[in-house]
Amino acid sequence: MPVRPDAEVEPGSLLVAAPSLTDSNFRRTVVYIIDHRGEGTLGVVLNRPSEVAVHDVLPAWGPHATRPQAVYIGGPVQQKTALCLAALRTGEDHGALEGVVNVHGPVALIDLDSDPDALVEKVRGLRVFAGYSGWGEGQLAGEIERGDWIVVPGLPDDVLTPPNVDLWGRVLRRQGMPTALLATFPVDVRRN
Repeated sequence: MPVRPDAEVEPGSLLVAAPSLTDSNFRRTVVYIIDHRGEGTLGVVLNRPSEVAVHDVLPAWGPHATRPQAVYIGGPVQQKTALCLAALRTGEDHGALEGVVNVHGPVALIDLDSDPDALVEKVRGLRVFAGYSGWGEGQLAGEIERGDWIVVPGLPDDVLTPPNVDLWGRVLRRQGMPTALLATFPVDVRRN
């Protein structure tokens, strides 16, 4: 039985946009996978900060968001919906914390209706996303098979990467050869 193209996709893995993926929603993006099962996949784009401050839309959470304290564009779906990912401090048990759902390792989804002051000491950073990236049953497998996405393991700190860091290039470079060479792909091939 052949291995499904999305067999490596799991919560905590990353989808790195292939240089050939030119869709404006996903060009040079890194998507963190929150959930992946037979009926579909959910993730957030990690490297698209907006001009909107977390404080402006979620005042209680604003002071606790990792710098820059901006809302990130998680994807083209439900952009009026906010999701929050956090990296828990070493030794914190997500199961013992109210309003926290484990995603992978120390990375957890935070319920934005919970009390930020009760959680802030338990996390080493958090980021708020407007909207998400979603794929229906079999859709992501087709896109991976077509070569749109490179599936790689994620690191907890990827979720908190500042916008002045080229997360797309950084993730590709840490994969080793030949995948690492993709990080050198020019933004605009016509200028090469």
